[in-house]
Amino acid sequence: MHEVVAELKSLRLHGMATRYEELLAASGSRIESAEWLLRTLLDAEGTDRHARSIRYQMGAARFPVHRDLGGFDFSQSRVDEKLIRQLATAEFADSAANVVFIGGTGTGKTHLATALGVKAITQHGKRVRFFSTVELANALELEKAAGKQGRLAYSLMHVDL
Repeated sequence: MHEVVAELKSLRLHGMATRYEELLAASGSRIESAEWLLRTLLDAEGTDRHARSIRYQMGAARFPVHRDLGGFDFSQSRVDEKLIRQLATAEFADSAANVVFIGGTGTGKTHLATALGVKAITQHGKRVRFFSTVELANALELEKAAGKQGRLAYSLMHVDL
């Protein structure tokens, strides 16, 4: 019973949580018989909110294309697979560490950066914003020309990766 109230509150349904507690106190077993329905609905709402959050974060990240680590051929690149798998845990974002991919055209920098960002969103709940170097430099130049320096940096303070 208390798990239902906690779940309602975690979904910010405080009015429903209060009313559920009142109904539980007043009618007891009658409300208990419908608890399975309420739990099913709460599970569905939680799942739907999680899916919508991922969909929103994927759009906000502005990845050039969707990539994942499963599609990267480590045998064709001089990339430390163990290090990339460690980066995929997104722990470096928690400690505010930097990761820079350097290499020539076609070496997989964008693929790996996108794959790490996708994984950070879908499996670790991180907020991500993708920029190519050219895109970032252009955005900073436009900001400077408009006399609005620091806005991009300020907005990036609100993302994890």
